[in-house]
Amino acid sequence: MLKYYFNYYRQYKRSLQAAKRRRSSAPVSNSPYPEIGLINPSIGTTNMGDFIIYEAVYKHLRSIFPTAFLTNYPSQIHTSYDAKQSIGSQMINFIGGTNLLSSNMDEYYQWHIDPVDRYYIKNKVLLMGVGWWQYQPKPNAYTSRLLNTVLSKDYLHSVRDSYTLAQLKSIGITNVVNTTCPTLWELSPEHCATVRTKKGSKVITTLTFYKKNEDLDRRMLEILVANYEEVFLWVQGVEDVSYMRRIFPAHEQVKLVPPTIEAYNTILEDPEIEYLGTRLHAGVRAIQKGVRTLILAVDNRAIEIGKDTNLNVISIKEVEKSLDFIKNDYVTDIKLPVDEIERWKAQFA
Repeated sequence: MLKYYFNYYRQYKRSLQAAKRRRSSAPVSNSPYPEIGLINPSIGTTNMGDFIIYEAVYKHLRSIFPTAFLTNYPSQIHTSYDAKQSIGSQMINFIGGTNLLSSNMDEYYQWHIDPVDRYYIKNKVLLMGVGWWQYQPKPNAYTSRLLNTVLSKDYLHSVRDSYTLAQLKSIGITNVVNTTCPTLWELSPEHCATVRTKKGSKVITTLTFYKKNEDLDRRMLEILVANYEEVFLWVQGVEDVSYMRRIFPAHEQVKLVPPTIEAYNTILEDPEIEYLGTRLHAGVRAIQKGVRTLILAVDNRAIEIGKDTNLNVISIKEVEKSLDFIKNDYVTDIKLPVDEIERWKAQFA
């Protein structure tokens, strides 16, 4: 056992020395094909929402860097030393569209980054529509040092809500704009005008097993079964089905849609379907597909984006208000921060 730890420590020291040498002597590439990294939340996840995020981030990055070498790295899995060396060799590493920042990154690991990474990706990470995990106090000293080290000082960062913007500014990171989440960037007024305003006969919903409120979640399902001819549940997380069956006695009245993006996209093509559920990006995908949508927020993410963009959101605590959405016409009218989005994109021109 001692031998194992000795070898591990020796490898660790060699890696740090190599990282320092690389930073001091890395040549400037003259290739017309820039090398960029993408820290990808969909690697190693069972949350289908992460795939919706990745799809949007990748699409917009490709529109900016159509000919770049683009290498994916996981955000939710700790990387090996080989991966750390690879990510450190990239020109810049984008990380996009998820709630991976927190005030105590020494304790909460939505983004699996450790102190060693600071030597590899110093000044090499660029935020792209990133959010904060929950409502929290000011970031602690460890988090402040970490983010001030790895986040680029040369480029303008993009966050997905005003709360995240304020948290970063509180630790001196001011080269930031609020662009909202990249999954919303194409929800223009013209697109919103195509979303149906009148109620459909079918509804697809979602549950959030890791943010449970049994009474409110049960009430949401009761309302849906009582007001629609058909009710579907898109299984976005691994425990969603068992959770629904436990809290909702009439669960046989809810039809299951498999946990794939393809299955969800297919059902959203039904002209009678609409979305009412607790998952943020399931709701965003529905609007992307022109589907009438109401998101019942279970935490700060949808609430904060809704404040900034007029996204179709209410709190799960206001579940009874979903009857207003169901029984009345509803206009989708999302307000995008167009100037900030264009400013963020323009820096790469």
